[in-house]
Amino acid sequence: MDANKLNELRELVEFLKANDIAEFDMEQADLKVRIKFAGDPALAAPRGVDLAQLSRLMASAPVAHAAAAPAAAVAAGAPAAATEAAAGAGLHEVKSPIVGTFYESPAPGAPPFVQVGDQVEVGQVLCIVEAMKLMNEIEADVAGEIVKRIATSGQPVEYGAPLFAIKPR
Repeated sequence: MDANKLNELRELVEFLKANDIAEFDMEQADLKVRIKFAGDPALAAPRGVDLAQLSRLMASAPVAHAAAAPAAAVAAGAPAAATEAAAGAGLHEVKSPIVGTFYESPAPGAPPFVQVGDQVEVGQVLCIVEAMKLMNEIEADVAGEIVKRIATSGQPVEYGAPLFAIKPR
């Protein structure tokens, strides 16, 4: 990596830190970068992202994914202990494939797609994750019993955030 690219990367890292962006992916023809900051992003106050500055920094790079981690989303999300407990109990976690807003039902006031105790089949819709005004149906990838709904309806979720714990058949 030449000195110019290294300086651009340093500037990008500083920008991401300054705007409390927890995770960032980027691909160019000869370069692939994934930045994920360790620590507890729930302690940082979320700020507005200066999109003009980010655009300038990444003018020549197609951005694959950039996600700010709002403190409310992290605080309301599943704690690491719950995730570890689910994995230890032989449960399967259905995780969010995208960044967006979790909804347990197809419309406000409608009954949820699934509830704790329901038996689900592979391909059955469990919830919706809204991203950029698109409603993405999240389907079960294993058959079994819903043991826990981890996300809260209306809550922002990140890529890979656990949504449900399923006890496989």
